[in-house]
Amino acid sequence: MPLFTVENLIAFLTLSALEIVLGIDNIVFIAIISNTLPAAIQSKARRIGLVLAMGTRILLLLGITWIMGLTAPLFSVLGHVVTGRDLVLLAGGLFLIAKSTFEIHEKIEPPRDGEPHVEKVRGFRSAVIQIALLDIVFSLDSVITAVGMSGEIVVMVAAVVAAVAVMMAFADPVSHFVSRHPTVQMLALSFLILIGVFLVAEGLGRHIDRGYIYFAMAFSLLVELLNMRARKAVSK
Repeated sequence: MPLFTVENLIAFLTLSALEIVLGIDNIVFIAIISNTLPAAIQSKARRIGLVLAMGTRILLLLGITWIMGLTAPLFSVLGHVVTGRDLVLLAGGLFLIAKSTFEIHEKIEPPRDGEPHVEKVRGFRSAVIQIALLDIVFSLDSVITAVGMSGEIVVMVAAVVAAVAVMMAFADPVSHFVSRHPTVQMLALSFLILIGVFLVAEGLGRHIDRGYIYFAMAFSLLVELLNMRARKAVSK
């Protein structure tokens, strides 16, 4: 079958758009993690994180047989058939919930013994490892979606590369925006908890339409932007 066809072009554009939408949670996580690093290396960490995301998705696409094998039943618990995908989503969701809860606790915990609150700066290697681990979880659904929508591996890989290029263009602005506004940081961490709950539910076989998750995130962000405008107007 020829590669350059209208069908493949439509598949490429559709997959690229889906990859960008499914990558929103990835950008939020990368922004939160990278903002705990020294300012000089934050952008580098974000670039490495997104390159890892692209590499992970391409490797998963090249291992289509293994990916589809993750949907095969492993065992059953209380009538629910558990697959390898379920276990990965469960682990990733629990990690996101724990990580985000810890970050929120650290931001609102009052200083002890009268000492001023000081933000802990994470190590570069630790941040990159965390980003890499969550990339695998965030990549699973997008890769399975891509496999279901297109039969051409070249089209799928091209869509992943195009989506990551777009995310790279917006990663720094998003991270800087989150860093400048403490309330947005808290909102972003709450988003990660929401995404973590979504992943756990998926891992337990309780499907939740992603549209509800993204609508809740968009609505909350809109309210926060209105609050920011209101605070700015009052301060003038």
